[in-house]
Amino acid sequence: MSSSEIKLDATTIETLDLTAAREAIAQKLKAGITDAEQSLRFVIDVSRDPSDPRELSEIPEIRLWFVRLDASYPWLPLLLDWSSGELARYVAMLVPHEFHRTEGIQFNPEALEIFLMSKIFVIADWLEQQGCPSRSRLKAMSQLLGYELDDGLFDLLLGKG
Repeated sequence: MSSSEIKLDATTIETLDLTAAREAIAQKLKAGITDAEQSLRFVIDVSRDPSDPRELSEIPEIRLWFVRLDASYPWLPLLLDWSSGELARYVAMLVPHEFHRTEGIQFNPEALEIFLMSKIFVIADWLEQQGCPSRSRLKAMSQLLGYELDDGLFDLLLGKG
């Protein structure tokens, strides 16, 4: 599986243009989910005042672009390159958080839990529609975000509970 980059510039962000993302996602999915998963990265190239201390995820215009993307592709976390930190960066665009110099990013726990459970439900349904097993994929995603999901949840989701 090779990684693909979705390049975002100021114009793309300001106009909420999802064209580059749509094309990259469609191209990746042509080969199938197995080849597409964990293969997308974002390259965000926007000019900023050097004195601006904010992280990219703290810039409202960039966050809004990601909110629009997530609304269009709610199962997208599955396709992000987790090993390069794309999942955490994506979550940071959508979940309230704070940055600490020593501890790094600290998500609002309740917001992160709601986000994660929403994604678990959406991605489980989407993978089922695609005929792909989801339990191990979703457990791995939740573990990256600091959660251990019980098998009973998956039994419920898959109609076995």
